[in-house]
Amino acid sequence: MIVESMVKTGKNDYQLSLISLLFTCCLFASLAGCKVSYSFTGASVSPEIKTISVQYFPNRSRGVVNPTLSQDFTDALKDRFKAQTSLELINGIGDVNFEGEITNYRTQPMAITGTERAALTRFTISISVKYSNIIDPEGNFDATFSRYEDFESSIDFSSVEADLVEKILDQITEDVFNRAFVNW
Repeated sequence: MIVESMVKTGKNDYQLSLISLLFTCCLFASLAGCKVSYSFTGASVSPEIKTISVQYFPNRSRGVVNPTLSQDFTDALKDRFKAQTSLELINGIGDVNFEGEITNYRTQPMAITGTERAALTRFTISISVKYSNIIDPEGNFDATFSRYEDFESSIDFSSVEADLVEKILDQITEDVFNRAFVNW
């Protein structure tokens, strides 16, 4: 009786294993043709898009001149795409292309105090971006992205300029990336 019970259990285990194996094979076969893509950035890049290009963004703003701003922004935009996509960054024109110019780089007084002196100064950078997608032209855009940071007027602008530029360029490159690939 014990032997008979062991044989029956062994036969059931064999059938259960066979059914599990067949189910697993069917599952893999049905998923073999599917392509699943995950992104922690929320980006939605068409699989047909393979290359990306970023042209040099000249500084055409009036007033205060930052001699490295054009290169800093161009490099920051390239770095953003390298870090958040698997697209190949190329010279020339890619499947998707970014070009434009820096249109605004200025400071202005904000929050006037009772003594007619500004307590805060607002530093603003604006960049015009033209995005071209040869795979899906419906996503093309031409837009201006602008961000600012406020700082205390008692602080000399040249002492905080580098940090503020870095913060603003990070925000603008994120905005450009989101507009192009996250569809907001």
